Amino acid sequence: MSRKEKLLKRFLSMPKDFSYEETVKLLNGFDFHEINTGKTSGSRVRFENDKLIGLPILLHKPHPSNLLKPYQLKSILNDLINYGLLKIGKDEESE
Repeated sequence: MSRKEKLLKRFLSMPKDFSYEETVKLLNGFDFHEINTGKTSGSRVRFENDKLIGLPILLHKPHPSNLLKPYQLKSILNDLINYGLLKIGKDEESE
């Protein structure tokens, strides 16, 4: 199992300790890159995929902790599924 597959499996388990760095690596694996919107963007982050024009993944960088909240993980999962980048079966879904 590759690192990407291990990270995806961990993400799909919706852990309570999924870090921002892991999120960046996960999204990079789906060809998303972080867009730096300048000093005034605050904690807002946008990830774009050059093949999916107009379909960004938006979230706020977690702070003071580096861990994403469950609703953020679910939002990323929904975006990946809706954009056709991830297909999961009923046995892989977790609530």
